[in-house]
Amino acid sequence: MSGPLREAADRLAGVEALPTPARAVFSHYAEGGTLELSAIRLQRRVENEVEELVDDAYQNVEAAIADEFGRDSVEFSYDTKLTLPVELTLSHLYRRATEAAPPGIDPIDGTRRTDPLSTARRRVADTDPAELVNEVRQAEEVAELVIVALLDGDMRDAINDAEYEDFHVDFDLPAADRGRVAGIAQEVLQAAVQERFAAFPHSVRDAYDAAVERSEAHQDRDPHFRELMIDAAVAAEADAVADATVGDVSAEGTRKEVEAEAAREALRTEYKHAEFDEPPALFGDAELDLPYLVTQYDRVGVIYHGMVEMFRAAGIELSEPFERAVVLAIIGAQLWLDDVDDFDADIAEGQLTPVTAEYLLAESDAEAYEHVVSITETYLDCAREAAQSSDAPVTGIAVEYIRHSGEPEKLPR
Repeated sequence: MSGPLREAADRLAGVEALPTPARAVFSHYAEGGTLELSAIRLQRRVENEVEELVDDAYQNVEAAIADEFGRDSVEFSYDTKLTLPVELTLSHLYRRATEAAPPGIDPIDGTRRTDPLSTARRRVADTDPAELVNEVRQAEEVAELVIVALLDGDMRDAINDAEYEDFHVDFDLPAADRGRVAGIAQEVLQAAVQERFAAFPHSVRDAYDAAVERSEAHQDRDPHFRELMIDAAVAAEADAVADATVGDVSAEGTRKEVEAEAAREALRTEYKHAEFDEPPALFGDAELDLPYLVTQYDRVGVIYHGMVEMFRAAGIELSEPFERAVVLAIIGAQLWLDDVDDFDADIAEGQLTPVTAEYLLAESDAEAYEHVVSITETYLDCAREAAQSSDAPVTGIAVEYIRHSGEPEKLPR
């Protein structure tokens, strides 16, 4: 779908001086999406609600930290990016309920207009507003559980890696006490997760446990992935030496070339082009051909598959295209935002990511840069298509926001 308005939107999306959220809206429209101001307003509403849910979750954390350190009060915060998929899901459900509601009914806050026209039109409506209101309330309760569970899991990972820089309090904290604060926060949230699970069917917990188990299995492979990276890095150094000694046809030179290629092939086979034992149902052939899909699905995607399954287990329907859009968008965000941003640190620390892998596999920095950009664009394009097919405009806008938020200029080229 094209036309003067979409062409103008495409030009505006390319204006870097504009705010990123505005560029995302223009980009979404330019690529065939709809400009739904009501959906955008719903997203802002959801962002505020999720922020309130996070603040509520931290109240008991703050009380526990204050008690531990003998303070009257404490303000606590934790830097995380995990709540975006929850926001997208809640926005999608809000929009769906709003569109299905009879005239004059707001299923989100449960209000109804009493003017004669709205009342008359409701008499001939097929939808029971009470059912919509109940579904919205149920979705909000699941969202609260998911948020607390995601925060708990994220904090647990940070503590396992002794990474405490994202835990913040409003008083001077010696470095030796940062782990203490992190431990308190995680223990309080873990207890809160268990308490909230009691209000849901056991299948909701099963969905969460299955996602955590698969994610932890991927983390357990981290030492192996680091070995792959080290071997590939050594191979790259061997290639550099070989290039500097052109004409070396000794047995030792040949052996190093063979070892270098074997190291790169292992990186391709086990990390870039790994295959699922049992492919998830939400992926078709096009997605299954995406490089790094298996390792990145296990790294971040499976957590949000688990999130969607928790909603479903609680009786809230979510389509496979919507789930696919969220999962692919988050994998794209992990690559385009976090892995690009952390490239120098990941290289220094021996952390294997799709970005560091490309710089070990490519023949030059310029080629690696182009591969990173191309792979990211493919993930985000697939996410955008899934968002459109699932009638999820807010998710489509989020995909474009991710696209315009990247800083690939940080990479060598």
